[in-house]
Amino acid sequence: MKKYEIAKKRVLTPEVSEISVYAPLVAAKAKAGQFIILRVDEKGERIPLTISSADQGLVTVIYQKVGATTLALDGLEEGDCLHDFVGPLGKPTEVEDLGRVAVLGGGLGCAIALPVARALHEAGNQVDLIAGFRTKDIVILEEEMSKACTDLHMCTDDGSYGYHGFVTGKLEELIAGGAHFDHVFAIGPLMMMKFACKTTEKYQIPTTVSMNPIMIDGTGMCGCCRLNVGGEVKFACVDGPDFDGHQVDFDEVIARNATYRDFETRAKEKHTCRLGGGAMNG
Repeated sequence: MKKYEIAKKRVLTPEVSEISVYAPLVAAKAKAGQFIILRVDEKGERIPLTISSADQGLVTVIYQKVGATTLALDGLEEGDCLHDFVGPLGKPTEVEDLGRVAVLGGGLGCAIALPVARALHEAGNQVDLIAGFRTKDIVILEEEMSKACTDLHMCTDDGSYGYHGFVTGKLEELIAGGAHFDHVFAIGPLMMMKFACKTTEKYQIPTTVSMNPIMIDGTGMCGCCRLNVGGEVKFACVDGPDFDGHQVDFDEVIARNATYRDFETRAKEKHTCRLGGGAMNG
């Protein structure tokens, strides 16, 4: 097998895919919560993606087609090779015997919640994995998540599958039913993590969040993943991506992150138009 060859590719939903890349040196050292940086080709953009699993020389990552680079990545098939695949980077999630923990995953964040839940479960914790999606049609990794925890709680915003409501609502329901959580890990969209922290603050439950969603270049040089944690400036890619959720200034991060959406949309439209033009000319 060639260096950085895509050994496996799996379409999870029309917008989300999974690839397993041959990178034995990365796989040998990868731990839950860490990420890699890849480039599709020599002139390509560098993007960070969280490691979903690492086994037998293969590193698995999951991505959503949201911009030009992820669209280009999705154009590769099994047997194709990436130009760069560097890692593992970032500080691993601190895994210890905490007791009973809840791991909240929102949407694509479930791809990051999965290895965290698995590591906590293997460390002897009782793990409630609460996975949330907008609707049943975009549920991913259910089988894998069920094997990585003590109890899996599926949630959908529209009630089409599992608990009808957000992951924070399910967490409150479990607490009201007598569940005592020693720690909560929240991984997903910024707004979800913000309200997860507001929920756990009421019950004084220590909470760790993954700020992976705001990372861009993965080295700290671009400064786009800076955030305020307890009054100090941190960078998600080099100081994290895990932080004490009760210390993160989510409002500041959410406001800045919104400025990147127009750039992503234009890049995606440009890439799609280029593909369309090529198809018509071909």
